[in-house]
Amino acid sequence: MSTADPLSSRPLPKPASASDSPITIQVLERAMVLLDVLAQQAEAVPLKVLAEKTGLHTSTAHRILNDLVVGRYVERVDSGLYRLGMRLLELGSLVKGRLNVHEVAFEPMRDLHQLTGETVNLSVQQNDEIVYVERAWSERSGMQVVRAIGGRAPLHLTSTGKLFLSVSDPRQVKAYIMRTGLAGATPNSITQASKLEEELGLIRRSGYARDNEELELGVRCIAAGIYDDAGNLLAGLSISAPAERLREEWIDLLLKTANRISSALGFEGAVADKRNGVGV
Repeated sequence: MSTADPLSSRPLPKPASASDSPITIQVLERAMVLLDVLAQQAEAVPLKVLAEKTGLHTSTAHRILNDLVVGRYVERVDSGLYRLGMRLLELGSLVKGRLNVHEVAFEPMRDLHQLTGETVNLSVQQNDEIVYVERAWSERSGMQVVRAIGGRAPLHLTSTGKLFLSVSDPRQVKAYIMRTGLAGATPNSITQASKLEEELGLIRRSGYARDNEELELGVRCIAAGIYDDAGNLLAGLSISAPAERLREEWIDLLLKTANRISSALGFEGAVADKRNGVGV
C-alpha cells in the first residue's frame, strides 16, 4: 500500500501573475464608476446613457453590468434599462446595523480634546436624564470629573439634555416639566417653565446648547447634536471646562466634530451653525 500523501499529487494553485492584478483592479474601478452613475439617477437608465456618462465602450459597460446583475448589485428592468439592485440595500442595512456611535465618535472626540485641552463628553438620553457613555479627557485639563462614564444628570440641567428637549414635542416637554418639577442644582439652574421654553427656543435657533454652571458651579459646557441617517438626534457631544476657560471659538470646532461623527453614521445633512445661517 502506498504511503504517499494523497494531497501531494494535487496541482498547486496557480499564483496570480503581475498582469492579472491591474486588469482586475480596472474592472473593479469601472464597476464602481457604473454604480456611482446609477446612484445619481432617479430613474432607471439605458445602457447608452451609462456608457456615455462613464466614458466606457458600450460593449464593456454591458459586460460589467451583466456581472453586476448576476450579483444583484444592479437590476435590469424592462426595455434594457438599469438601476441599482437590492443587494446594495441589504449590504447597507448590514453596515448601518454594525455602526456603533461609541466607536465612530471615539477618534473625533480625542481630536477635539487635543485641540481644546478640555473634557469632551458623549451622552445619550435615557428617560428624563442623560447618561454619559464616553469621555475624552486628561489630567492636564485640571478639572475634577464628577460624573464619570455611566453617570446621569437631569435633562434640563445639562447642555446635551437641553438639546434633546429642544427636539421634543411641546407636549413631551410639558410632561417632563410636570414630572420633574424642574428641580435645580445650583443658583444658575433653570427652574421655571417659561425660562426653559425660552432656552429651548434659543437652542433651536442657534443649533447648539449651553450649560452655564447649571449642574455644577464653576463648570460650563457647550453641546452639539449627533444625528443618524434618518436625521434623528442620537447623542450629544459636549465640551466641559472650568467656567473661566470655556472659549467661544470652540463652538465651531464642536459643530464640525459633531458633523464629522454624524456623517460617519450616515447623516447626509450638516449640523447647523445657525448663528450664520449655514451648515458646518
